[in-house]
Amino acid sequence: MNKDAKIYIAGHRGLVGGAIVRRLEQAGYTNLVTRTSRELDLRDQAQVNAFFESEQPEYVFLAAAKVGGILANDSYPAEFLYDNLMLEANVIHAAYRAGVKKLLFLGSTCIYPKHAPQPMPEDSLLTGPLEPTNEWYAVAKIAGIKLCQAYRRQYGCSFISAMPTNLYGIGDNFDLEKSHVMPALIRKMHEAKEAGAPSVEIWGTGTPLREFLFVDDCADACLFLMQNYDDAGIVNIGVGEDIAIADLARLVARVVGYAGELVFDSSKPDGTPRKLVDTSRINALGWRPTVSLEAGIRLTYDWYREQLGAAGVRGVG
Repeated sequence: MNKDAKIYIAGHRGLVGGAIVRRLEQAGYTNLVTRTSRELDLRDQAQVNAFFESEQPEYVFLAAAKVGGILANDSYPAEFLYDNLMLEANVIHAAYRAGVKKLLFLGSTCIYPKHAPQPMPEDSLLTGPLEPTNEWYAVAKIAGIKLCQAYRRQYGCSFISAMPTNLYGIGDNFDLEKSHVMPALIRKMHEAKEAGAPSVEIWGTGTPLREFLFVDDCADACLFLMQNYDDAGIVNIGVGEDIAIADLARLVARVVGYAGELVFDSSKPDGTPRKLVDTSRINALGWRPTVSLEAGIRLTYDWYREQLGAAGVRGVG
């Protein structure tokens, strides 16, 4: 991509999209196109077609999605399936019609079967049943992958797909009803510390193993793939190692400075027992992450406290 190439980042206000914008600006790209959901409803085909016809972007990072944790997926299955199906289909089709040079579709490792081999290789896709707690989101993302492959096969479009592992970082969602595990833990620990609470309750047994990738590392991988990869096969983005939720909770508590008791509620769902991705494909291409888990948590917590301070929340140091 030339530095002045017109690049559309769909979902620039989200966790991944925001990080992609930061990474592109850092790399010297100057012609970035963004739209808020109010300015452009990606679920509306007419609006999306009109946008692509008007702007004529050369490259597209499709990071827009309706996302959330176990509770959100379980509470809003229709929205998670419909909204994601519509927005990805509209953007991919409009990119084809507008002659976009290259599109990167961001999926998720929840596309893999619940009991996929560990670490999960890309070819384990569609080899077994999905994890029920996020199947609606997963089905939509699988459809997006297949749509990119179909347009590549039928029309020769340079559409690629990347599957990031669990992401966290600057711009994360700290709403306890809609957030993923990392921001939820950070917020719970911070509020317990501020309130002097003797304990913090954590969903599940604490035994599931999860892999966590700092979102700016993910954005770096997306730019790397856009510049260095052009194939139908999906590519995992991860760190190649995982951690038990209980150990993660202790690490977050240490970073936040919370010294109380951690109580695990085993009546709440655990989700998939383990989710570690095989990163050998992207590693072989020449990419590896640079931000350690503890360093990433510290950066995320610092950003969270800055947001609370900006909002005028009392007691934030």
